[in-house]
Amino acid sequence: MAAIRTARQRAREELTLEIKEEARRQLAAEGAQRLSLRAVARELGMVSSALYRYFPSRDDLLTALIIDAYNALGERAESAVATAPEADARARWRALCHAVRDWAGANPHEYALVYGTPVPGYQAPRATVEPAARVALVLVAVMCGAPPAERPQGRIPTGELAEQLGSLAAQIAPELDAAVLARALIAWTQLFGMVSFELFGHLVGSADPAGPFFAQAVEEMADFLGLPASP
Repeated sequence: MAAIRTARQRAREELTLEIKEEARRQLAAEGAQRLSLRAVARELGMVSSALYRYFPSRDDLLTALIIDAYNALGERAESAVATAPEADARARWRALCHAVRDWAGANPHEYALVYGTPVPGYQAPRATVEPAARVALVLVAVMCGAPPAERPQGRIPTGELAEQLGSLAAQIAPELDAAVLARALIAWTQLFGMVSFELFGHLVGSADPAGPFFAQAVEEMADFLGLPASP
């Protein structure tokens, strides 16, 4: 019985992968808004009722694709930073930024799914929160590894922002004060803003190809974060 159960599990895992791969092809061809379980089932030669046993709704399939995308990007960022010298915070920041850009360029439709226009009617469940935080946590690790004396002072957040940053610090970065965490949050949004501008064609006619601009911006943001220059 154990062997039969294992074989069934393997078969289920393989078909689940096939379903998600076909869904990704549809994302590339039609966009997330037009993703259809019936169309996925048709392309795989399945009846819709059989596919519903794997993903009861379109939103369940979208959630699986979103979690996979976040985890793939998070794994790429973590691996890239791990290859940089642990004592070189700037090199680690640089590795993080280029890993995000490279992954987005290689997986534009998955990037658009998680960082592009929200899918109307879809509400991401809490299961997406932890995968979505992986890249941000890599940045926090880079900042925590930087020499404290090099961390920028900057403006001291007050009011509602101070409360927000205090709550965020308690969850993910108690070692960072509010001013440093604010700069890290700015850099994080700047990184994804640059990647999105390039990926969605907003740099055409100004900084296209965008590689030199991106490299310049990465170094400027490292200065902004107070990361010491690489030896």
